[in-house]
Amino acid sequence: MNVHYISEQNSILNHFLTQLRDVNIQKDSMRFRKNIERIGEIMAYELSKELEYKDIAVQTPLGIKHTTTIAENIVLCSILRAGLALHQGFMNFFDDAENGFVSAYRHHYNNDDDFDILVEYKATPTLTNKSLILIDPMLATGKSLVAVLNKLLVDHNPKHIHIAVVIAVPEGIQYLQENLPDNCHLWVASLDEKLNEKDYIIPGLGDAGDLAYGNKL
Repeated sequence: MNVHYISEQNSILNHFLTQLRDVNIQKDSMRFRKNIERIGEIMAYELSKELEYKDIAVQTPLGIKHTTTIAENIVLCSILRAGLALHQGFMNFFDDAENGFVSAYRHHYNNDDDFDILVEYKATPTLTNKSLILIDPMLATGKSLVAVLNKLLVDHNPKHIHIAVVIAVPEGIQYLQENLPDNCHLWVASLDEKLNEKDYIIPGLGDAGDLAYGNKL
């Protein structure tokens, strides 16, 4: 798996990441969603450098310009619900992309720290021979992303697979490397320290879905 760490060089991305983590700024859910969206736009730009392009000629008011355009059919697929704001950022740049949505969550059978990942809802176009960009803000254990991708690959065969996350930890990256095809690309806005005993990201930012859309039952 090819891993791309976007925040290694200082840019406006790190400014938005700092605001995401700040417990005082987090109180404004609209600003939290907007910062996630902005990060999605930055990640979309960086990811676009790995796409395939084709030569075209464009008629301008004064002549012909020979340039390039994206040659791939892109499908943006986010994991509900936390992925929605990040998904919007990608849509702002890949405005011709098709879109898919999948639900996945941690199910604690015995109300303890042990859990399984349940994937219960899927609404996607065909992914075969297209470039799939799978979107989820947080890469903790990696089990949700693997479960979702395995579900998608049952019926589809994408040409390229990209995974975009805002915050990741080494444990989750290692799990993806062990369980996903070698030709996958993982895009990480920020690498954090570790998982705690409950498999939450440290230092992290809290529950991205709750911060964006309100507490759930």
